Amino acid sequence: MVNSRFSVAIHILSLIATTSDKSQLTSDFIAGSVNTNPVVVRRMIGVLKKAGLLTSQPGIAGYELLVEPKDLTLLAVYHAIDGPEQLFAIHDEPNPDCTVGRKIQRTLEGVYTSVWHAMEEQLQAQTLQDVLDQLR
Repeated sequence: MVNSRFSVAIHILSLIATTSDKSQLTSDFIAGSVNTNPVVVRRMIGVLKKAGLLTSQPGIAGYELLVEPKDLTLLAVYHAIDGPEQLFAIHDEPNPDCTVGRKIQRTLEGVYTSVWHAMEEQLQAQTLQDVLDQLR
């Protein structure tokens, strides 16, 4: 199953960035947009606050971005939510007596490392503002 935490984080940040009446931004309201449980939203908001991307006032509904959308890279969001450190897992213990099995792990590690670096470069090149621009 693919982890959707990254997409949920971008969704939440986008909603916060585009909502002018910040008092609407309750966990219930955000959960309705994301179509998930408010508990999931509160947990994600806690993670984003801890990473220094969001702030809120105790007892007052609403959230504010601490980083301008044009300055917030998607890589920073990915790191904020502790995205997985690998995109693909390599299966354990292939048959060492097989010509493919003997070398497949080392071969795939190189391929996956290249893919990982390309993904990081792309996420670094994209900002929350780029997402917002596409939403409009």
